Amino acid sequence: MITPAGRECPHYYADFNRHTKDIEECRLAKDNPESEIWHPKDCSKCPVPDIVLANASKDTKLVLTIKSNMFGLMRRIDVEAICRKNGKKVDPYVGCPDDHPGLDIFRQALDDK
Repeated sequence: MITPAGRECPHYYADFNRHTKDIEECRLAKDNPESEIWHPKDCSKCPVPDIVLANASKDTKLVLTIKSNMFGLMRRIDVEAICRKNGKKVDPYVGCPDDHPGLDIFRQALDDK
């Protein structure tokens, strides 16, 4: 679905219906109890659409946390990626290492030089 920032994101949901209450939410922020309440303007700073484009691994779970400073003036969006296969934190833009066997060969080639 297209976010208020104009980018495609699978975790953004909106339902504007004439007969019921309008719904607009980020499901990643909603699923994290440690995150502050999501606002549509947060989509402009969110890295999740770029991460989803770079990493198509279905075994990578993204955890989004919205934090603000003491006065609530500055909001920061942190995204953490966890591999569902081994439970370890991974680079969100790469995903689970088991999904990319060629990546290890590439890293070894770089280390040999």
